[in-house]
Amino acid sequence: MRHLIAIATALLMADIAAAHPDSKHGESAMEVGDIAQSARPAAAVVDAFHAALRRGDIKAAHSYLAENALIYESGGVERGRQEYAAHHLGADAAFAQAVAGKVTRRAGEAVGNIAWIATEGRTTGTYKDKAIDQVTSETMVLQRQGRDWKIVHVHWSSAAGAK
Repeated sequence: MRHLIAIATALLMADIAAAHPDSKHGESAMEVGDIAQSARPAAAVVDAFHAALRRGDIKAAHSYLAENALIYESGGVERGRQEYAAHHLGADAAFAQAVAGKVTRRAGEAVGNIAWIATEGRTTGTYKDKAIDQVTSETMVLQRQGRDWKIVHVHWSSAAGAK
């Protein structure tokens, strides 16, 4: 599975680089909503996953993850949707319900049965009596399994927002 994700990501990134040869390092070739037509169904799954978290619907959020999903967050890893459900899914739902998130940029592409959706955003609000202001980055890799797209890899990171 790890090899599949690494190979798919490398192929997709090479495809994007070839499609945008004039882009300078650090400059994004894709802006908010610049999701390839082929990746829009996968992006809809990412949005549905986040909507389920915001509703606190853990069962629905869980259903969008592949059985063997890898979730990377804050230097840790959870291997499989059951491990994620047992450790952080509930806390992630509580956090999503307490704070507002806004997408500031998004890109995505799909080739065959693999898609990636990369999202930048800003999260603000109060959680557990603490003010939250974070710039966020999220990468999700999805795989088409039958007729459905399932999230096979999540990588979340954040940094303090600008004051």
